[in-house]
Amino acid sequence: MLLNPNMRELLAERFALEDELASAVLGGLSRPQKTLPCRFFYDARGSELFEEITRLPEYYPTRTETGILRAGAQAMVERLPPGGVLIEFGSGSSLKTEILLDRLPGLAAYVMIDVSETALLGAQERLARQRPALDVRAIVGDFSRPVPLPEDLRARPKMGFFPGSTIGNLTPSEATSVLRSFRTALAPAGHLIIGADLKKDARRLVLAYNDAAGVTAAFNLNLLARINRELGADFDLARFRHEATYNPRHGRIEMHLVSLSQQSVTIRGHRFAFGPGETIHTENSYKYTIDQFRELARSAGWRPRRVWMDAAQMFSVHELAAS
Repeated sequence: MLLNPNMRELLAERFALEDELASAVLGGLSRPQKTLPCRFFYDARGSELFEEITRLPEYYPTRTETGILRAGAQAMVERLPPGGVLIEFGSGSSLKTEILLDRLPGLAAYVMIDVSETALLGAQERLARQRPALDVRAIVGDFSRPVPLPEDLRARPKMGFFPGSTIGNLTPSEATSVLRSFRTALAPAGHLIIGADLKKDARRLVLAYNDAAGVTAAFNLNLLARINRELGADFDLARFRHEATYNPRHGRIEMHLVSLSQQSVTIRGHRFAFGPGETIHTENSYKYTIDQFRELARSAGWRPRRVWMDAAQMFSVHELAAS
């Protein structure tokens, strides 16, 4: 069977990500505090569960940011001239992106970068139906590392888009590194529209990650199901539970998977023991004040410009300039 170049690239990236998953899992579970990288949440089932999370009553970030984008989209895109390129880092379903695309009739191309091949192909097919004239490029890749852009688009004016407060999943040093990488990708004079969740009452934060319907718990546990399926592990999901707490010292929500008993798990010939109550740290979600986030951006070489917020000041969307 002959594969077109785009499909060959997608398959090559998928196999590389599978090797990366194995390395990250074996390394993370070998640490005193066991960890698993949150970027591996987003297999096909994980992406579906996250879309469910965004519709939960407790989970305010998605609907709040969507409202901010709808109100401010025209101003957010006004610096990107006709013939420019919109690049989304960690695009997922690309649903929020359509708010910006509606205001960019002269766009040369939309480049979406995501670790989930399923999410990319689904979004690409939807956009092809809805916007047949739009040049959509899908790249399977980890936005936390430099991702080469298509050669024919590199010289065009560029605007980056990084919504959802995904930046909050990174430690401050990781976030600085990623923001520097984005700046390089958008050089020489690009700008970035980025969402950042704001600090607020800890009870409100904890509820957003401990929903009554248990969808976030299923999302967290699905990471173990993925490891079972893709790496031949033997996690018993019934012997772990989801936990999300607020760490005020670091200003972040922490998600963990808690072992309910003494047990062991085998992954590719490696055996890992778990004691009762021992946890696997799966995700951080840092919260910022406006000033804290602007300082983070400056540390990565960006110049903070405008900020948009909702009336209750729950969430923020920032414009950062590369020069």
